[in-house]
Amino acid sequence: MENELLEKLKTKRPLIHCITNPISINQCANAILALGGRPMMAEHPVEAPQITASAGAVLFNLGNLTDVRMESMLRSAGAAKEKKVPYVLDVCGAACLPNRREYALSLFEKALPSVIKGNYSEILALYDPQYNASGVDAACGVAEQNVIPVAKELAKKYRCVVLASGKTDLITDGERVVGCDNGSPQLATITGTGCMQGAICAAYLSVAEDAFSAAVMAAVTLGICGELAETPQGSGSFGVNLMDRLSTVTDEMLEERKKIKDLT
Repeated sequence: MENELLEKLKTKRPLIHCITNPISINQCANAILALGGRPMMAEHPVEAPQITASAGAVLFNLGNLTDVRMESMLRSAGAAKEKKVPYVLDVCGAACLPNRREYALSLFEKALPSVIKGNYSEILALYDPQYNASGVDAACGVAEQNVIPVAKELAKKYRCVVLASGKTDLITDGERVVGCDNGSPQLATITGTGCMQGAICAAYLSVAEDAFSAAVMAAVTLGICGELAETPQGSGSFGVNLMDRLSTVTDEMLEERKKIKDLT
């Protein structure tokens, strides 16, 4: 699937630099490890650009922002541009906190991302400064047909891929649009699964020939592993099961179970 990216990831074992929030830092690191990458979470403003320069790909996550993390991401974006290191920007919280939207735009001035990742509401907010939602979860009732044209416009404007997560994950490069219907309602019962998707996308980005393939694989991988991890025992057991599934999934399993539809 997608040129067997998972096997490439396990073989190459690239360094994936994540500047992310402390709420999900453990989940992101373990997800990357489970799939075969080597995570590093350096966020000091002096250290972060040095690690970015030697990384296979980078994740910037806007959750739980601090002044230090904001400075580190700006410096790292400059290093990513100079060394041609691809990065994923997870616009976590952009729908409820306008400063995060504005900060994302300042990152774009430093270096354009390979992938913009966010839930339906966050993608809408990045496009429209008047849009607002409550909290970091997507607003109820946002339809994919309302998100698709916005995601396409953002992808064209910033010359990148947009991954909009929802019941159906939407991936577009401004021309192509696909939907991934894999997933489980239990993914919403533990914190950090959206952040994990961004980390997984960065891991695939380090070995993929194009950002579109990396984003599709990230949606498929987390969605399928979520399905396989489902349990009636509750969210604690689901979290453990999810990590087990991430560490044992194969390209063949992903190919067999993927639910991808063309929405172009």
